[in-house]
Amino acid sequence: MRIVPAIVFLALFLGLNAWISWNGSLFWEEVLPASFIQIYWAVYAILAFAYIASMLLRKLLPYWGYSTLKVIGSYGLAILFYSLLLVPAADLIYGLLRLAGFGRNSALHTAGWFASGMLALLIARGSWNAWRPIIRRYDIVIDKKAGRFRELRVAMASDLHLGNIVGKRHLKRLIRSVETIQPDLILLPGDVLDDSVEPFVRQNMAEVMRELRAPLGVYATLGNHEYYGGHIDEYAQRMKAIGIEVLQDQTVNIADSLYVAGRKDKTAEALQGGRLPVTELLHELDHSKPILLLDHQPYSFDKAAEAGADLMLSGHTHRGQMAPNHWITGRLFELDWGYLRKHAMHVIVSSGFGTWGPPIRLGSRSEVIDIRITFQG
Repeated sequence: MRIVPAIVFLALFLGLNAWISWNGSLFWEEVLPASFIQIYWAVYAILAFAYIASMLLRKLLPYWGYSTLKVIGSYGLAILFYSLLLVPAADLIYGLLRLAGFGRNSALHTAGWFASGMLALLIARGSWNAWRPIIRRYDIVIDKKAGRFRELRVAMASDLHLGNIVGKRHLKRLIRSVETIQPDLILLPGDVLDDSVEPFVRQNMAEVMRELRAPLGVYATLGNHEYYGGHIDEYAQRMKAIGIEVLQDQTVNIADSLYVAGRKDKTAEALQGGRLPVTELLHELDHSKPILLLDHQPYSFDKAAEAGADLMLSGHTHRGQMAPNHWITGRLFELDWGYLRKHAMHVIVSSGFGTWGPPIRLGSRSEVIDIRITFQG
């Protein structure tokens, strides 16, 4: 049964690329020497099919070849996505100019340069947003005592997506951002890996990751992409070896003052073993102490609040990553990014530190969250 959706997807993918590349050829044939048109078609073909080729040929290609194709193809996906918006706009501009009495060449040049220029600006700006993380601060009050702590500074980074595209260079930016925050506690609510653990190992990302240090520890939880990769046990062991505990439906008592609880990702609900209901996970805890809950996908805030969580931290949405996708995530999730108060519980959903697919962000930023908690009880 899976072959039918695959055929439909492939037909749609080929059709859209044929339409976009044909529109582009009309313009570039006018502005480029005839000898360069073949180069246009070759470049377009590489950008359009590199990502799919990397997936299909993964087991046949050397690692560097697979990785190179995936990176090139990721930018190709961004170009396809925004071309689907810009080509109709360019066609409309061309039609209006022709109706206004402009000649074919003049109208074609205007519409073509508009689409090409806008595409270049969007990719450039999107790359800047993806590779230049910001620190976003939230100040919250939890109406409980936390032992000797009156205040707590937490650094949170979700959706690192470490892999072939997001690597050690961007990971070092995370280290610098966290050092700026000087947190008491570091929390990573899921999708630390993009999928496979292989790039993490091959590029020795643990060497950089081990620099994440905080007096009260560093804790992570699973996201859907760790499940997609299928190397959860190895990933958890490698993280533990560098001092980062991956919580899988587990809780940790921090300095006998507060708790950190980490859920398995929602993906686990469809797998053998499933995941614990949040009420069961938090049931045995001392609810007079603050409870910080890591749950990768931002669902069921009501249940988490009723179970006794005081702060829920999530990611997953990327806030759509590339506008106008944020219009979709805004409708799919009660909170797709930012802060929400749900009963007595605080909720923070991050747009994430890394990227999935194209390393492009428009309508969102790569971010690290600085949470300042004041305890009053």
